[in-house]
Amino acid sequence: RVWRTNGKQWYQRRVRGLARGIQAVGDSVQAECGKGFMLDEKYGYVHSCPTNLGTGMRASVHIDLPGWTKEGTDKLKARCEELALQPRGTRGESGGQTGITYDISNKHRLGYSEVQLVQTMIDGVNKLYEEDLALQKKHGI
Repeated sequence: RVWRTNGKQWYQRRVRGLARGIQAVGDSVQAECGKGFMLDEKYGYVHSCPTNLGTGMRASVHIDLPGWTKEGTDKLKARCEELALQPRGTRGESGGQTGITYDISNKHRLGYSEVQLVQTMIDGVNKLYEEDLALQKKHGI
């Protein structure tokens, strides 16, 4: 997991590094046993879970959203849906939400490049942050 960012270029470097690491693992497996990862030209790498077809990449950020928390998690979920994002609690997919910190990630995994997925997450989180500042004012936080 990538936990902290210092901007778009930082993420792009990390994604490229991750892609090189995955390639190195694939090359090692190929050299060791003569088999490669299952790859479809159109759908990408095939994993055990169909929702991970394509890059299977989930990029996420932990961010405090006190304004959205006050507004309500249902409204945050609806807004994230519009931005092609997925909000979770910081304890994972089924860990529930506590406090004002959310794990925000790209919703889609299929049919997009790594760069597109990360950019969607970055743009969406920036938008949520801007909106959160306005919601904090609205709610006197």
